[in-house]
Amino acid sequence: MSINELACVYASLILQDDDVAITAEKIQTILKTANVEVEPYWPGLFAKALENIDVKGLITNVGSGVGAGPAVAGGVAAGGAAAAAGDAAAADDSKSKKKEKEAEPESEEDDDMGFGLFD
Repeated sequence: MSINELACVYASLILQDDDVAITAEKIQTILKTANVEVEPYWPGLFAKALENIDVKGLITNVGSGVGAGPAVAGGVAAGGAAAAAGDAAAADDSKSKKKEKEAEPESEEDDDMGFGLFD
């Protein structure tokens, strides 16, 4: 992340914290007040990107887990049988790969994962 991006992120967070609409002009005002110079397109880019985003909700729900909403539940209900069949096939494939892996002797390269110091 560049200094330009980081400065605009912080300015946007300041505006959000004060419950002020995030606009290019307001981002630029905060940056000018802080004596931070950025390329002229960055404030507009950030304002446009955050235009329809609930920044406060985004910040407060960072650790709540991805994909736990109703759309996922609907997808599971609609494709439950297909998912079960796919899981069974994946389990069979996993077992066969595990047997193959057990049969292969480990080489010295596997121990260092190919990132040898003197290679």
